[in-house]
Amino acid sequence: MISEEKNEHSELFLALQDTEWPFSYTDHDRLIARAVVIDEAGYYYFVRLQRDDEFGRAALIETSGGGVEEGEDPAVSVKRELKEELGADTEVICKIGVVSDYYNLIHRHNINNYFLCRVISFGEKNLTEDEKEAFHLSTLKLTYEEAVREYEKRQNSKLGRLIAARELPVLEKAREIIGMLPLL
Repeated sequence: MISEEKNEHSELFLALQDTEWPFSYTDHDRLIARAVVIDEAGYYYFVRLQRDDEFGRAALIETSGGGVEEGEDPAVSVKRELKEELGADTEVICKIGVVSDYYNLIHRHNINNYFLCRVISFGEKNLTEDEKEAFHLSTLKLTYEEAVREYEKRQNSKLGRLIAARELPVLEKAREIIGMLPLL
């Protein structure tokens, strides 16, 4: 079991720009809660999605998460999103940090709040129709090294490069935090 007692760390903050599509304007901010999810054996859980939309055709890896609802605390939101997308009941160990990034193609600024979460149990997923039909969302269970390789492999698309630029530093920070946590 992972203890929450000694999780003192400096939070990560990254401000990234979209260098894949030209910038014209931003018309909205999206507050997002995402998680690096681990289990007792040291495996990490992600979502795999397959897109064929305005961003192009791509198979991608991404941390699980989604939009924070109005009035919702991001730590509460991330637990809800993990239950919906992974079917996982989790505990939040700590906040990893915030990544500000842009999707110029859809004129959006993302404020991604990242958390480190531990799996308590798995149950039923509650995917939206878009997640099932448009994105073909599925769960990936990977070691840290496998996850890094998967992100690197998925950089063959513009969106894959944007996601990897955002998530590889978060994954590295999560590994650093995990290394500081006592195991019980």
